[in-house]
Amino acid sequence: MNEAELTVIIARGEDSRHQFKRDFSNIDSLAAELIAFANTSGGVLLIGVDDSGNVCGLDAADVSRLNQLLSNASSQHVRPPINPTTSNVMTKSGLVVVIDVAEGLNKPYVDAQGRIWVKSGADKRHVTAREEMQRLFQSSGLVYADEVPVQSATLNDLDQDALGKYFGRRYQRSFESTGLALPQLLANLNLARDGVPNLAALMLFGKSPHVYKPSFIVKSVAFPGTVLYDNRYLDSEDIDGDLFEQYRRAMAFLKRNLRHVQGDQGFNSPGLLEIPEDVFEELLVNALVHRDYFLNAPIRLLVFSDRVEIISPGHLPNHLDTEKIRYGISNLRNPALASHAFHILPYRGLGSGIPRALANWPEIELVDDRAGNQFKAVVRRRVKDNAQPESQPESQPESQPESLENAVLRILAEGPAGKAEISARLGQKRVSGQLNKVVRVLLDAGMIEHTIPEKPTSRLQKYRIRSIG
Repeated sequence: MNEAELTVIIARGEDSRHQFKRDFSNIDSLAAELIAFANTSGGVLLIGVDDSGNVCGLDAADVSRLNQLLSNASSQHVRPPINPTTSNVMTKSGLVVVIDVAEGLNKPYVDAQGRIWVKSGADKRHVTAREEMQRLFQSSGLVYADEVPVQSATLNDLDQDALGKYFGRRYQRSFESTGLALPQLLANLNLARDGVPNLAALMLFGKSPHVYKPSFIVKSVAFPGTVLYDNRYLDSEDIDGDLFEQYRRAMAFLKRNLRHVQGDQGFNSPGLLEIPEDVFEELLVNALVHRDYFLNAPIRLLVFSDRVEIISPGHLPNHLDTEKIRYGISNLRNPALASHAFHILPYRGLGSGIPRALANWPEIELVDDRAGNQFKAVVRRRVKDNAQPESQPESQPESQPESLENAVLRILAEGPAGKAEISARLGQKRVSGQLNKVVRVLLDAGMIEHTIPEKPTSRLQKYRIRSIG
């Protein structure tokens, strides 16, 4: 760094990555500054510059003393030790010592009293909250949220039928054939410890995970406009259940709140989603599997007239950024959960989800909001511009044939109806195979439901628009 570069940094003032100090004489104070940088995202400490940005300068004796102080602080008063680098910049007012501290790989770093310091804006603060400490341990791979036992839960809170089917599907054998008791088997699968299910087990196989973790849901809202503060909404649903249920219902929410287009399909086809389903498949699974489960906050799924936002608690872990994940670079935040989700959700692992979504729909903006501690995927909707050039007379839009899916929904909006009645109102002589397919699609999407759900094949069965809330 030269004097011109130093002047530019000073002119910008202090922030979370640049701190000014006139001098240091207290080794504990210096250690706290180093720790705060190492525990956050690294930074530069300028010694010889006061808080207002005036260069006071140091002489050769000051620099020698500070170098010794820095060596002792970084090796003996920071645990584990760190290795900052220094450079001396000559200015008209004297020397300025520039100390560069990299973001640490072995968080959390603590001082001689065992205190954890982090940056908070231009200042530093002492960490006391357990959740924040856990996230620091998580960033260095010392603890994972998905492996933490849910102490209030028991193995009876898990759907053991679902567990058995999953085990048989993945390992081609039954629980009983292992000869192991259930607690030991789940421990071997990294789903329990000492007979207590961990978070991965609860979120993947729990009967009612939201009873123990009410924040780990998907809050979904569809707005008529483009702003979050709109007091109107078209649709709203709090989606709970295990991760597969959350995925299924979130996809259903999107399908009923996005447009369906005919494209090259036939007259009776239900239409394709305006944005390929694969895009949301990848982004939803990414949010469910890789969110920060140390943060007690829901995933948010927001549908606006011009975009869809999927917001996950927790910024990208460690040294990942949006450019790296575009090229498939990944870092497993929840390794136990991910290892099983690979066989339950449409999850391929290997960091391929984001690149695949971008390949299917390039109009995706990825936002790593470190200040807000969240990650956001913004999927742009293509709004057709119907404006006519001034020199051309306004033409009437061509009428488009109604899709079979929309026709069924229109009929059911007037009241429950069976397939035969729907078929008759469509002008068909009998229930077609295409109508059966559309009804199945709408049921799977959660857009309609049975009137007799306990007897899905009943001859008296009818269908109705699924109620929300």
